Amino acid sequence: MLKIDRIQCHYGNHSVLNDVSFHVNKGDISCLLGPSGCGKTTALRAIAGFQPLASGSITLGDRLLSSSNFQLEPEQRQIGMVFQDFALFPHLTVGDNIRFGIQKLAELEQDTMVSSLLDLIKLETVANRFPHELSGGQQQRVALARALAPSPRLLLLDEPFSNLDVDLRRHLNLEVRDILKEVGTSAILVTHDQEEAFAFGDHIGLLHEGRLQQWDTPFNLYHEPCNRFVANFIGQGGLLPGMSIDQHRIKTELGVITGNRAYDWPTDTPVDVLLRPDDIVLSPDHGISSTVVKKIFSGSATLYTLQLPTGSLVESLFPSHHDYNVGDTVNIEAEVEHLIAFTPDK
Repeated sequence: MLKIDRIQCHYGNHSVLNDVSFHVNKGDISCLLGPSGCGKTTALRAIAGFQPLASGSITLGDRLLSSSNFQLEPEQRQIGMVFQDFALFPHLTVGDNIRFGIQKLAELEQDTMVSSLLDLIKLETVANRFPHELSGGQQQRVALARALAPSPRLLLLDEPFSNLDVDLRRHLNLEVRDILKEVGTSAILVTHDQEEAFAFGDHIGLLHEGRLQQWDTPFNLYHEPCNRFVANFIGQGGLLPGMSIDQHRIKTELGVITGNRAYDWPTDTPVDVLLRPDDIVLSPDHGISSTVVKKIFSGSATLYTLQLPTGSLVESLFPSHHDYNVGDTVNIEAEVEHLIAFTPDK
């Protein structure tokens, strides 16, 4: 439905986005993820029509939205937007805030749409209240309903949960996703929070220094990162030095690791193997000895940082009933299904 084709955006002489391409299917929810300054908000602004393109194109269905020499006005794009600060009109009631973008409709149609959206966001009882009388979560749901009222083909969300406390943010993230899936509206969320992106998106695009590193499902970003930046940015874990034996096997300090893919490196190529915390398991009888150097308790599990005899560090997530202290010795081994490794130059 939405096609971003090799777009570039500049601020003066500074390039902010370089050769970025991806697409969003009808009904899909996607995320643009990355650290501050990576270009994700610029990409959202370009889709919305607030940022011109230096090159490339953006199309919605069969309609050109932007190119290097054309820019359709934002109000003509059939795109809704939900902002970080909600941007509700303080002098209008909840119902009138939702009604604001559909005033060209007949009054009965407006009433029907407002009632339907209030029901959808479960705020039927507060239609006559003003924004300052609502909680942060309620205000965000009203902002979502207002953006959905004109029936946009695409909804853009610019870090809409960042001003909320952690528990409310997690709850609202899932709630908004459910609402969008229920009405079938395609959406793109911009966020720097990977946990938020994983919970929200069908597909995630990871940006770094203006370039799209990988556009993929949350599962593949975690288990099949395409380069070192993706591997280090997504999830936990680290890289352990190793040496290739053949296309399928790598010799490491934790033994020979065999995975689900073949590499074309020559034998004895130095590589770094990605090990996630769930790849490192307890092995009291046959494992390699390691020393606990750090632990982070999180309720049902504890994340341990473990030092191997050479000084290399790995992370492991053990059930919390295994309670080890810093300085304790733990025998571990690697159980790797997704073999991801990088040569020093990658």
